[in-house]
Amino acid sequence: QVQVVESGGGSVQAGGSLRLSCAASGSIGRIDTMGWYRQTPGNEREMIASIRSDGGTNYGYFLTGRFTISRDSAKNTVYLQMNSLKPEDTAVYYCNVKGITFGGIWKFDDWGQGTQVTVSS
Repeated sequence: QVQVVESGGGSVQAGGSLRLSCAASGSIGRIDTMGWYRQTPGNEREMIASIRSDGGTNYGYFLTGRFTISRDSAKNTVYLQMNSLKPEDTAVYYCNVKGITFGGIWKFDDWGQGTQVTVSS
């Protein structure tokens, strides 16, 4: 069993910044990928950014360098630094963690409960 918990969401004015955190815990043998997604009502969840165990990153096509993903492997934690926020960034932000459970038997692909980010104009 793997638990994924996000934190750091909140309300901010346009142009402001927020830093989201996501910590994974439980029966973790190895984490392969940690990523951030977001979703607005009536729309599909979209990928913002992901980071692999080797540090390689992928970003969603819609980003223009405003968001940066980073990872603290020792803490099983991933961060999303969001700068120059816009009202259209308002969404529920979810963390996803993929890896292998302790003992190397089972793969896991778990989501957090989400954290709300609201950007006002």
